[in-house]
Amino acid sequence: MERARLESARPLARRPLLTLLTAAALAASGLTALTSAARAADADLARNGGFESALDGWTCTAGTTVTSPVHSGATALKATPAGADNARCAQTVSVKPDSQYTLSGYVQGTYVYLGASGTGTTDVSTWAQSAPDWQQLTTTFRTGPSTTKVTIYTHGWYGTGAYHADDISLTGPGGETGQPPAAPGGLKTGSVTSSAVALSWSPVPGATGYAVYRDGTRVSTVTGTSTTVSGLTPSTAYSFQVTAVNDAGESARSATVTATTAQRPDDGGGSSGLPAHALVGYLHASFANGSGYTRMADVPDSWDVIDLAFGEPTSVTSGDIRFERCPVAECPNVESDAEFKAAIKAKQAAGKKVLISIGGQNGQVQLTSTAARDKFVSSVSAIIDEYGLDGLDIDFEGHSLSLNADDTDFKNPKTPVIVNLVSAVKTLKAKYGDDFVLTMAPETFFVQLGYQYYGTGKWGGQDPRAGAYLPVIHALRDDLTLLHVQDYNSGSIMGLDNQYHSMGGADFHIAMTDMLLTGFPVAGDANNVFPPLRPDQVAIGMPASTQAGNGHVSSAEVNKALNCLTRKTDCGSYATHGTWPDLRGLMTWSINWDRYSNWEFQKNFDAYFG
Repeated sequence: MERARLESARPLARRPLLTLLTAAALAASGLTALTSAARAADADLARNGGFESALDGWTCTAGTTVTSPVHSGATALKATPAGADNARCAQTVSVKPDSQYTLSGYVQGTYVYLGASGTGTTDVSTWAQSAPDWQQLTTTFRTGPSTTKVTIYTHGWYGTGAYHADDISLTGPGGETGQPPAAPGGLKTGSVTSSAVALSWSPVPGATGYAVYRDGTRVSTVTGTSTTVSGLTPSTAYSFQVTAVNDAGESARSATVTATTAQRPDDGGGSSGLPAHALVGYLHASFANGSGYTRMADVPDSWDVIDLAFGEPTSVTSGDIRFERCPVAECPNVESDAEFKAAIKAKQAAGKKVLISIGGQNGQVQLTSTAARDKFVSSVSAIIDEYGLDGLDIDFEGHSLSLNADDTDFKNPKTPVIVNLVSAVKTLKAKYGDDFVLTMAPETFFVQLGYQYYGTGKWGGQDPRAGAYLPVIHALRDDLTLLHVQDYNSGSIMGLDNQYHSMGGADFHIAMTDMLLTGFPVAGDANNVFPPLRPDQVAIGMPASTQAGNGHVSSAEVNKALNCLTRKTDCGSYATHGTWPDLRGLMTWSINWDRYSNWEFQKNFDAYFG
């Protein structure tokens, strides 16, 4: 563990006798000399040290603000170390060379550190091994002869639980920060869809970035002079402003522009052609297991989306996807290809959607090259065309998706397996048109875990797969019909209440779904928010029975989750951030396992939405 470093004592400089006598006289009279913190030239240089403006000014790997406990004011920092992340929060401050500074702050928790780096002399830190109540930490340092910026930080220790910090100050002479940039001009809207508005503005001299505001709330930061604000509600008016940012601060806001999103086509449930509330299930079409084989013609009409499980690659990196129907030796009651195709057409005639699902537990797919990407497009197209399918379900699991160490922005991914997958799906969407149905079934590790961790993290050491679906979902959100995260076979995940939630009840489904419908900062960065999805794009993924997967819940718990999310009743201890009566529905693994359990999952869905 880090330990506080003691600053080397410096010998007293020779001073005039009058000065020494004056100091002695002051001490004798009960007065004290002015400290450096009280000199007129000194100031508190820490920005938002009391965390009253959320995490403004701070970059945190796993931090948020809370209203209790606080040392003073209304809020304080809460950060939770986990895995290889020590929950560091830091900010860079402008300072003067060859100057003395005092860093202090109040902390609470086990193993809490406060320090400064980049001082140009000796970097310092101080720490509390145990602070059950608020405890002040203080350290001092002197900047080097050419140092103009230092980084102050706080962090915990691996696996020791959450810590709190408040009222952090850096006292000393301020550095040359310059002036904040001027407010941007020329803000205008571009293309407007039912869920997104494109914005552009004129560049501002001296700006290093721009902050974008929607209806008065900061929603993103960008380095260029254009962006697209997505995750919007159809037929809704929004106002937008932009500010320019540099090391000295943020400009005034630009003039306001407004835009009203387009109306989503009314086809009984959106452009997907789905009913307002849909039931989605996977059909074991290429294998048998303990649930038995179910013929396509025997799938009840309650199932609105039928995902054929699974199309799998010839090798992990080939991109060559094949769909092999279950052999007679394994599935004695399997229908012929002609019967299978006829049953698909009958389902489609009844308004159902039949998709090919790619991946699954055993189907690792890594599109590491453009050749693999192109092969993916051609081979998936061949499957869709042969069976006359309605679209594609992406069920990449295991090590199919992970992020390179330098890939830190979900809005601008550069890892080949991510970029190539997005490109491939967009190509398929363009080929088949607006009626193409696109769904995804990621695990919570690849989506909601991104609230705490994204890829390897800023200091490395994290699992590169953490949050790796987020750039795929974000890039395809305007093409996405349904996201149904697998709320099963999951570890505990932190929700937007900064509490961990575990499988086994309605609470887990409520918390995980609320994150998708509310949006969340990625890796704790309040300036890098994953925008919410529309409620009609979201279904909740659940196992159909105890045999189907870990995390099965009773029908009563399923209904509690639906009541909370769509009606704001039966919510228990988790407080949602909205009410979404347009939530699309439920997904289950699987149709076969539900049949094995006498259709309990389907019957409950029919009764609830009937």
